Amino acid sequence: MTDHAHPAGSPAASSPTTTRRTVISGDLPLAVWQTRAIGPPVVFVHGFPDTHTVWDPVVHRLQDRFHCVTYDVRGAGESGVPERQDDYAIAHLVRDLAVVIDVVSPDRPVHLVGHDWGSIQAWEAVIRETSDPRFSGRIATYTTISGPCLDHVHAFSRSARRGSWQLRRQGLHQLLHSWYIFAFQLPRLPEFLLRRHHGSLQTGGGRCSHFGPTLPDDAVNGLNLYRANIFARRERVPGGATTDLPVQLIVPLRDKYVLPQLTHDLHRFASDLTRLEIDAGHWVPQSRPGEVAAALAGFVSAHDMGPRGPYP
Repeated sequence: MTDHAHPAGSPAASSPTTTRRTVISGDLPLAVWQTRAIGPPVVFVHGFPDTHTVWDPVVHRLQDRFHCVTYDVRGAGESGVPERQDDYAIAHLVRDLAVVIDVVSPDRPVHLVGHDWGSIQAWEAVIRETSDPRFSGRIATYTTISGPCLDHVHAFSRSARRGSWQLRRQGLHQLLHSWYIFAFQLPRLPEFLLRRHHGSLQTGGGRCSHFGPTLPDDAVNGLNLYRANIFARRERVPGGATTDLPVQLIVPLRDKYVLPQLTHDLHRFASDLTRLEIDAGHWVPQSRPGEVAAALAGFVSAHDMGPRGPYP
């Protein structure tokens, strides 16, 4: 049976049973949702221009076995909106994630899941897990979807420029599919177009037209993710951008933004890597929630060490 995503608010939409709370990161309020605190804790981080609801169909399928946590990242949904572009720098996003983890699971490592920009910022926590005391022993596993680590992208780009003709072609192909990253750097024009034509995102996504009523603001605020991070100089990771944590890579084979070839060398950076390919587009948590949920359930259960050992 094939899973289908449904527009938010439709009768067939899969809405989990959650409670809402507000967590303060610095002076910024973050809106956080949790299912019942049973089983291993799983923290989901959404991307651009989504809110936490992008995960609803997946969380709905996991809520009876896991303690699922979602939140609206800064500038999105019901969370606070920073005043400055620099406040969207990845260091602030990672601080938000650390605060959420400490509040929702103070005594147990979490299983981290990220999509799109949620995956990019979660990668930053994962590769710094051994050097940043905020994350030391706090992450059990990581599942990444359609959001590469920025350091890994830079490594791919260098390899593509210096590699074979086939590798250079792959690099150019990804660059062409990343046109919007450069367009988002322009002043004012992206804001104007997103506010004027945000409805095309709602209607143009087909079965994945899941965005909420805050979409115009979410999209405009989210431009700062690209402006504050893509071409900014970042602090180097001690020992390199690698991890020994168990990493599950879910690859949507029809992703128009993060092409599958961008992840082919991920084993160079993640020593314990599981790769799963799904015949889907970018918003696979919406279009194939059953497959994503099944992959998460198996991966988390295999690696979680609770009070009595692996979670059954």
